[in-house]
Amino acid sequence: MSVWLVRHGATEWSEIGRHTGRTDVPLTQAGEASARDLSAVLSRHSFRLVLTSPLQRASRTAILAGFGDAEADEDLMEWGYGDYEGVTTAAIRETVPGWTVWTHPCPGGESADDVARRLDRVIDRLRAADGDSLIFGHGHALRALAARWVDEPVAFGRFLRLDTATYSILGHEREQPVVLAWNVPV
Repeated sequence: MSVWLVRHGATEWSEIGRHTGRTDVPLTQAGEASARDLSAVLSRHSFRLVLTSPLQRASRTAILAGFGDAEADEDLMEWGYGDYEGVTTAAIRETVPGWTVWTHPCPGGESADDVARRLDRVIDRLRAADGDSLIFGHGHALRALAARWVDEPVAFGRFLRLDTATYSILGHEREQPVVLAWNVPV
């Protein structure tokens, strides 16, 4: 059993580093093109379960990659950044030196424990699936999901850079959950 993770294509906000949690921004033209390019890799594999965040940047990536039948799952939403929605890390650090989503709270948003609870539900679904799975989602949430997959706290995701329109693969080695491939460009 393997789990393929796909981060959505580029958006205007992802290009300039604005935290994009629940704001439903569209893909750029380049983001749409890179989402289409994903189909060359993903179409060669068979998936039993295909899930997507309901936000358009992820669901549109799924459609353009050839998976228009992906099931929307609210638990795959991006981290809720609260008051930091649409703000860059540099701007946040003007008032909170050293801030990262992994180490500091997001006022009015989700905590790392909140994110862990919902992504653990996704992992339970994936482990119950009979076969390989494919997920279309977001940068911080997918990094957190990978951390939880290998039984680490959400903050472990800080070590897992994830670019737009890339794929990663989670799996097992001798029953141990592992990361098989990470941040692979098409």
